[in-house]
Amino acid sequence: MDSGILIARLVLGLLMAAHGAQKLLGWFGGHGIVGTAGFFEALGFKPGKLFNFARGTALVAGAALLLLAGAAFLRSTGAVGT
Repeated sequence: MDSGILIARLVLGLLMAAHGAQKLLGWFGGHGIVGTAGFFEALGFKPGKLFNFARGTALVAGAALLLLAGAAFLRSTGAVGT
């Protein structure tokens, strides 16, 4: 069960990081800050760049924390196993 949780954390963390990179950097077919900001402003969230930056940063930071939790699990498993 523990390895399943680790795999889920890693997969979700990588997916969240890729989604945040789409919004912030335009990677993986995303539109970047300017393109997504236009979408946010069309929805009524003004200023769009600020909201997009906050959303992308939250996604990348959350993904990093999720991946670090998975890394902590690996470290603790290695420490206990030795």
